Amino acid sequence: MSANSFDARSTLRVGDESYEIFRLDKVEGSARLPYSLKVLLENLLRTEDGANITADHIRSIGGWDSQAQPSQEIQFTPARVIMQDFTGVPCVVDLATMREAVKELGGDPAKINPLAPAELVIDHSVIADKFGTKDAFAQNVELEYGRNRERYQFLRWGQTAFDEFKVVPPGTGIVHQVNIEHLARTVMVRGGQAYPDTLVGTDSHTTMVNGLGVLGWGVGGIEAEAAMLGQPVSMLIPRVVGFKLTGELTPGTTATDLVLTITEMLRGHGVVGKFVEFYGEGVAATSLANRATIGNMSPEFGSTAAIFPIDDETLSYLKLTGRSEQQVALVEAYAKEQGLWLDPAAEPDFSEKLELDLATVVPSIAGPKRPQDRIVLANAAQQFAVDVRNYVEDDEEAGKESFPASDAPAAHNGVPTKPTVVTTADGSTYEIDHGAVTVAAITSCTNTSNPYVMVAAALVAKKAVEKGLTRKPWVKTTLAPGSKVVTDYFDKANLTPYLDKLGFNLVGYGCTTCIGNSGPLDEEISKAVNDADLAVAAVLSGNRNFEGRINPDVKMNYLASPPLVVAYAIAGSMKVDITRDAIGTDQEGRPVHLEDIWPTEQEVNEVVASAIGQDMFSSSYADVFAGDDQWKALPIPTGNTFEWDPQSTYVRKPPYFEGMQQQPSPVEDISGARVLAKLGDSVTTDHISPAGAIKADTPAGKYLTEHGVERRDFNSYGSRRGNHEVMIRGTFANIRLRNQIAPGTEGGYTRDFTKDDAPVSFIYDASQNYQAAGVPLVILAGKEYGSGSSRDWAAKGTALLGVKAAIAESYERIHRSNLIGMGVLPLQFPEGATAETLGLTGEETFSFTGVTELNNGSIPRTVKVTTDTGVEFDAVVRIDTPGEADYYRNGGIMQYVLRSLISK
Repeated sequence: MSANSFDARSTLRVGDESYEIFRLDKVEGSARLPYSLKVLLENLLRTEDGANITADHIRSIGGWDSQAQPSQEIQFTPARVIMQDFTGVPCVVDLATMREAVKELGGDPAKINPLAPAELVIDHSVIADKFGTKDAFAQNVELEYGRNRERYQFLRWGQTAFDEFKVVPPGTGIVHQVNIEHLARTVMVRGGQAYPDTLVGTDSHTTMVNGLGVLGWGVGGIEAEAAMLGQPVSMLIPRVVGFKLTGELTPGTTATDLVLTITEMLRGHGVVGKFVEFYGEGVAATSLANRATIGNMSPEFGSTAAIFPIDDETLSYLKLTGRSEQQVALVEAYAKEQGLWLDPAAEPDFSEKLELDLATVVPSIAGPKRPQDRIVLANAAQQFAVDVRNYVEDDEEAGKESFPASDAPAAHNGVPTKPTVVTTADGSTYEIDHGAVTVAAITSCTNTSNPYVMVAAALVAKKAVEKGLTRKPWVKTTLAPGSKVVTDYFDKANLTPYLDKLGFNLVGYGCTTCIGNSGPLDEEISKAVNDADLAVAAVLSGNRNFEGRINPDVKMNYLASPPLVVAYAIAGSMKVDITRDAIGTDQEGRPVHLEDIWPTEQEVNEVVASAIGQDMFSSSYADVFAGDDQWKALPIPTGNTFEWDPQSTYVRKPPYFEGMQQQPSPVEDISGARVLAKLGDSVTTDHISPAGAIKADTPAGKYLTEHGVERRDFNSYGSRRGNHEVMIRGTFANIRLRNQIAPGTEGGYTRDFTKDDAPVSFIYDASQNYQAAGVPLVILAGKEYGSGSSRDWAAKGTALLGVKAAIAESYERIHRSNLIGMGVLPLQFPEGATAETLGLTGEETFSFTGVTELNNGSIPRTVKVTTDTGVEFDAVVRIDTPGEADYYRNGGIMQYVLRSLISK
């Protein structure tokens, strides 16, 4: 119950229903706030408890100074949590482990449930191994189940065992598209209250739902677990950047062109850690699909969120996607009552402002390695000629002309060329060269949620097939929509046969190429590319194109709209200027240009209007959590607690609650600690948390080999996030990590001071020796420790390696909070001091005194740090809130929640 200090509790009647609401107009200053801060204000009004969330916190938002730098910390309580399978599995593992701990303490395990609705969509495990055939989808799903059977059995058990936890099975769609089309509420109803739908998600592109007026963003697993268990997420009241839209898009431009333009603008402006909010007359002219496309790219331009207020377009989309009449009426009434309805003429108080006339947007792509590197399509061939030189060695072939058929200025720039013959399985041959498009993928939530660009792609395919055009034989073409609705409207409009004819057969409903699940190139193409060291390209309708991400054989990656993906599959090379050159020839041998197969805006709109209806969404999502026959046939335990398989290398019970008592033991000072790693500045969570492939000669690889796993079946750290034994062996093992106490090494190495000569060893192996000897561990770090994305295993792995404290010059906020959530004490060097200025080498033994003050219910400002070499200093305690202190006293957030639930 809210303390209701502002007398904000009220009633809203919609039709025959009445809802309790908390009125924003009761807080002075609320009317001038941006939409996103109004949502945060309501959140604090409704969850005010007088301790972690106080009247002063509420006033701090009402009196928000738009020009001040963020400094006020607040506790945000999301309405719900959304997860994908890679990042969601550890959350469910932890819930299952909590149930066992409750049982061991004599409680009822059935009482351990998410306290906020939690939904998980299995979308990250499908790989586009098979393509270009009518049965590619079925074959890929079969492979997916074979690889992930253990994980899927576990998630299916969770679906039946936990209240408020639902799983969308494989082969359904991409989490963010399923979210906007079905899961998002826009206005939440729970316990008789109506309030803004808010969420955190275990995927950075959770921000796609911002297009629906829903405030949410991506977080790490620890924050997600906390939210599931009813705990607030700590955050600073952010700066809010107002982005004014005016005008309308011109014919021939797409949502992709718009979002790449916005990404370039905002990345150039600098919006990291800020909210972006769209306003102005142009918002009303921006379709919901386009808004969602823009929101999706928020991580690419760096903002926490990128949100659009609620208006008639929001309501139209909710109706189209099958939301009930009462829900749509509630959204409208609530938004208008609370000042959350878009006023196109309003100018809210923003920290910074940008403006874009939509009419100035031109066709674009982005690449070859960053989403913000926008290239005007008309300049793409010229820019390729420049960029390819960063990926090839100059040799005797470098002076050859590589654009003999082009009138573009780049034609005579001496682009390196290395024509390479490929011999296919049937004995035919063709040549490929630098710039060959070897992957053309319509994929990812960014664009496949947008029917306008998807229909445009299908119409390009139709016109191309009618003119006799085909994809080049070296292009791997894949279609991976974000939901089944896409293939439904393709079928209804009779466009599927044309996509199939060009090789864009359905390969799966999931995150394929965009996250690196593009599958292998044909063997003969892969061999030719690697033997000749060709700089070949991928063109995908995704949101990420980082180096090495899309396919190991592909060096250059370009983001493009779905219709351009089809066009590049036909052209077959980035050397072709598709705005001027012919991309193929028709049946009579006449040249065909892009303009000859590009649909008009009217053609696209007619198909969208005639082929997409509410019935499609209602049908596709009628029984969305049920799954197909394979899902239903998975054998699962039926009890309240999971039957762990001791042979499983995917899902194992973690040791977080071993020996836990109903009452926490008093906090103790730390003595005799050794340094596990001494690190420099800007060490990111990607340096700490395991990611990517598992190598055979590493502790994780050796563990899998010892457990009978063949090297070809190692899979990735991402797929094995539910097995702590694999993950702790990969913690601090990034190949670019440099541990200063093991100079001359890169990767997961340290010195093991349990041995006389302190030899260099794997960090995991040394930690096991330290723990066996009862020696606590400490991390020394520089500035911005734990920067980058929030990754739960960066903190979980640290704790499980036996680290009790970290001392850094400064922390990234979320990693600092995550360390506390895992029972690790974050300390900060005194102002102006560093490990170097204090003379610390990492070979010392450390002791920490004054930590025990936490037992008195207070938070000490500093603790005394001493070493056996005589160094002494007062380290600043970075436990910043009473809630964080409670977590630390209990040994971590999960232990705190578990004890709280038992006590109730």
